Amino acid sequence: MPTVQILQAAAFHRAYKRLHPNQKADVDAAVQTIVANPEIGEPKKGDLAGVFVYKFKCVGQLTLLAYEYDPATRLLLLLGSHENFYRELKLG
Repeated sequence: MPTVQILQAAAFHRAYKRLHPNQKADVDAAVQTIVANPEIGEPKKGDLAGVFVYKFKCVGQLTLLAYEYDPATRLLLLLGSHENFYRELKLG
């Protein structure tokens, strides 16, 4: 399997930095899932065409991870709970 470069948008990086180590472990596992199978996320339409959202449990809480991908890269856009998630994603 070719090496996939993982890129972080500023909004994702800020959210990730604030996590506790046990939360980071769950997010890291979700990122590995996306790297292995980028089509696992739900494709978005309209304003957010090209964006995928992967939903997973982070320390028992539903968490959303927005990303874009091509064969060589995964761009992690935003991480958070459902509240205001899509609004923040559109503001980018």
